[in-house]
Amino acid sequence: MFCVLIGLLLVTLLWFNYNIYNYWTKKGVNQKKKFILNDIMKIIFMKKSMAEHLLDSYNEFPNSRYNGTYQFFKPMLLVRNIDLIKQITVKDFDHFTDHFSFISEDVEPLWTSNLFALKGDKWRDMRATLSPAFTGSKMRAMFTLMSECAQEVAKYFENHPKERKSIELKDLFTRYTNDVIATCAFGVQCNSIKEKKNEFYLMGKLLTDFTGFWRNIQFLISMAMPKLSKVLGITFIDKRVHKFFRRIIKDTIKMRQDHNIVRPDMIHLLMEARKGRLNYEETSAVQETGFATVEESEIGKKTKKVKDPITDDTITAQALIFFFAGFESVATFMVLMGYELAVNPDIQERLQSEIDAVIEDNDGNITYDVINKMKYLDMVSSETLRKWPAAVATDRVCVKPYTIAPVLPDENPVTLNVGDIISLPAFGIHRDPKFYPNPEKFDPERFNDENKVNINSHMYMPFGSGPRNCIGSRFALLEAKVVFLYLLAKFNIVVTEKSEVPLKLSKKGFNFTAKNGFWFGLELRK
Repeated sequence: MFCVLIGLLLVTLLWFNYNIYNYWTKKGVNQKKKFILNDIMKIIFMKKSMAEHLLDSYNEFPNSRYNGTYQFFKPMLLVRNIDLIKQITVKDFDHFTDHFSFISEDVEPLWTSNLFALKGDKWRDMRATLSPAFTGSKMRAMFTLMSECAQEVAKYFENHPKERKSIELKDLFTRYTNDVIATCAFGVQCNSIKEKKNEFYLMGKLLTDFTGFWRNIQFLISMAMPKLSKVLGITFIDKRVHKFFRRIIKDTIKMRQDHNIVRPDMIHLLMEARKGRLNYEETSAVQETGFATVEESEIGKKTKKVKDPITDDTITAQALIFFFAGFESVATFMVLMGYELAVNPDIQERLQSEIDAVIEDNDGNITYDVINKMKYLDMVSSETLRKWPAAVATDRVCVKPYTIAPVLPDENPVTLNVGDIISLPAFGIHRDPKFYPNPEKFDPERFNDENKVNINSHMYMPFGSGPRNCIGSRFALLEAKVVFLYLLAKFNIVVTEKSEVPLKLSKKGFNFTAKNGFWFGLELRK
């Protein structure tokens, strides 16, 4: 009897495997043979980092424009040809307007109501509503708030010489990003360097923690079996986080309305949008905050009356995704920039020369315009995002039937059905020697005035591509540049005995994380 049951289980697995993992083969698309149990074990026990898994998939068929792969049990077409990426994300955007969503609105309304998760017209309306919050004029207003946070970081380590001998950079920069988001998005002032266990920071850690065996199991169930996830009540965000942010938003809005308080932050901008007072303002230069800044599409520039009312929960959802992205992803960008500067002291020294000259020329008065004119700082930032893109990959979901016409001799027309997922592998493209010679080398000269004109926008996608790109690219770049300016003006970032060089990526989580942490020192400049 036992043998019969085992046999039936194996037959069921093989049948399931054939039907799930031959999706692309049936469409005439190259794909690697897969077995369901092998993939589940990889996900649960994480034998490689997510970035390494993506790179493996990207390199499986180097001569193909695309190849079939799978996200858990979901078929996904990995597109590696930059012309086809442009076709899908820009020219034929109406066929691919949405991101893949694995969370039910019934279970997680705050997550499914944010800009990243919204679909169709709801996304278009919210993008048009929020885009004015990220124009150059709004960044100019938020710059002062960022500068105050960055100067606090530099001042703290200047006054605590023992602590700067060995610093875990991820801890340092998540505390800085926490304080910046708290003040710029929520109107709350924190000093997470001094107050290590402030509630805002602890909630940020809770919100962005996706490590651990059980967390991987929960994520697997949510991705592969969303209906079961709903029955089990598995949530993407901890209920304590929901409660905390709802309370913060509600109290802040009430206080501002009662006392007529105006502050240049996201809550104020969303309150203005609720009243229909927020309009997109054109800026004089699209890339005024750097090469990596993405341009807002016409969708974001249109002034639209949102069909659904902007409630307190709507505001909370947008502030929460802003916090989610800014706390972890932007901090990771800063960590890796710090790592590259420490292991490339010649690059760090050249950047410090630019910083010293700018401070001297402006009598120490660093303004929004001053920092955005710093060419080498922008080159270093751009190269960091090339080697370590903020998102290793992004996705699009087919919302209308679409056919990819054959171009190469061995291609057939590929018909995509509604619900099919497209993967845009930024990490693979950024590490492809066809686009970037010697891609493992950290070389800011790729982005000097002479070379950057040769970089196609779809071979450089640290903030995504097309109308659905990252709305906060200006904010993220400015936030990083400000803290490095103030830190490098006073300190050298140096390798210590505890530093892990070369970097070994952790197999836990979804962002770039060091296996044993990013331990470096801050050495006071003479």
